[in-house]
Amino acid sequence: MENGAAKPVIVAIDGPSGTGKSSTSKAVAAQLGLSYLDTGAQYRAITWWMVANGIDIEDPTAIAAVAGKPEIVSGTEPGNPTITVDGIDVSGPIRTQEVTSKVSAVSAVPDVRARITELQRSLATSAEGGIVVEGRDIGTTVLPDADLKIFLTASPEARAARRSGELKGADVNATREALVKRDAADSSRKTSPLAKADDAVEVDTTELTLQQVIECVVTLVEEKRAGK
Repeated sequence: MENGAAKPVIVAIDGPSGTGKSSTSKAVAAQLGLSYLDTGAQYRAITWWMVANGIDIEDPTAIAAVAGKPEIVSGTEPGNPTITVDGIDVSGPIRTQEVTSKVSAVSAVPDVRARITELQRSLATSAEGGIVVEGRDIGTTVLPDADLKIFLTASPEARAARRSGELKGADVNATREALVKRDAADSSRKTSPLAKADDAVEVDTTELTLQQVIECVVTLVEEKRAGK
């Protein structure tokens, strides 16, 4: 493998919503010719399936019983990351407010996490040229042996402003409250909580432009590839 070519690297990028995680991960993967996996989209996809099939989101037992049913397929092309459930393109439907409001509850069910984690590991290990995997528990749970772990942070205010910009016409205060609530749910769940791995590099994006964050992460990946 070491024939002068850069060795394939597995990069884990974790952090809460609104830190620029998706935009950064996609751009870094595209710039360095790596595959890209948005693990949040997979949790959204299984949540969408639960809602579409009338599963009671308040009932973890009901969710666990059907966690293995939907077939979720993730495309790992950074320029066009696709996601289908049972052959249906759900890239649009999974971003609705209904799914967003329910994804934490579904994600907290251990059977769901076990199913999706297995899916994520198989995609990461089969990515020939290396991959950027973004989520909330990648460096700690999904890929604890990742070559490089990065944890993006930002102030709740900065994150809310970014999310409101993405969600046209959204109220910044309401967005901030929703983010803080989601953080609390994701950080306190028993199975694979949102947490920074001990060996992760923390990048505070509050005062940085997206381009600066991308440059910072690209540099970290290139150093890792060069074996520094």
